[in-house]
Amino acid sequence: MRILVCGAGGQVGHELVDRARQHGLEALGMTRDQLDITDAGQVADLITQVQPGLIINAAAYTHVDNAETHSEQAYAVNRDGAARLAEAARHASIPLLHISTDYVFSGEARTPYSEADEVAPTGAYGASKLAGEKAIQDAMDQHLILRTSWVYGTHGHNFVKTMLRLGAQRDSLSVVADQFGCPTQAGSIADVLLQLAQRYDRHGTLAWGLYHYTGRSPCTWFDFAVEVFRQAEAKGMLAKQPQVSPITTAQYPTPARRPAWSVLDCSKFENTFGIATLDWHDELSVVLDGLVASATAAGSEAAHSQA
Repeated sequence: MRILVCGAGGQVGHELVDRARQHGLEALGMTRDQLDITDAGQVADLITQVQPGLIINAAAYTHVDNAETHSEQAYAVNRDGAARLAEAARHASIPLLHISTDYVFSGEARTPYSEADEVAPTGAYGASKLAGEKAIQDAMDQHLILRTSWVYGTHGHNFVKTMLRLGAQRDSLSVVADQFGCPTQAGSIADVLLQLAQRYDRHGTLAWGLYHYTGRSPCTWFDFAVEVFRQAEAKGMLAKQPQVSPITTAQYPTPARRPAWSVLDCSKFENTFGIATLDWHDELSVVLDGLVASATAAGSEAAHSQA
């Protein structure tokens, strides 16, 4: 089956295109420059042209702080783009798998959020993503929305790569220690979505609806950073771990308010599909190994080109 991947330039989108063949699927990846998902005519024309059996939307406006001052752009992509894809998918009688976020919640809870819990985003990014969820739900029945959190991987910009860069530059740094969430590897999100696409290809249906999928075991950004440095040193990526000091959110003000509690309950997803969430410590090791391999390959290629 051919799948159309929107947002192929992002962390999850890149992994979807890269891993599709391993799942017996053909992926047509479209970056932001190749497909404007807010343009209904462009979306409809592409679907008519390539005739995918399913769409996976990994496209999103994800700059949380900039969304506060550029909310029109955030809503254009996260709400209107999702709506255009859903309308086109319904017209073509194909399903839409869509990635959403933990930022739809207020972060004031202290137990993991379930899909049935009240949503109350605190910023423009979360509000625009929630509006996208509602647009999809209103437009079509054959949809699956997957909320996730704290995404990182080998491709694109993310917390892990930022910490590695800062760790190589500094002897000490401070990281927020009063925000809780579950780091989630981009490659694992892609694998899950591709497994679901496979099941749809085999059976012609899925248990449609709204689900949560994240890495297993809550932590703070401080905990995450400390583990990044510990593993990076053990793998020879850093000469030595920097000293990491915990700070509060108030000590690191940002334009957008981050949820203090972003832990999602993934039991509905696990019970429905029989796919277990993965421990983020192990997943981090996989990503760091991937970064080492990429750096080694790039070095070998550079040496070869100079020879």
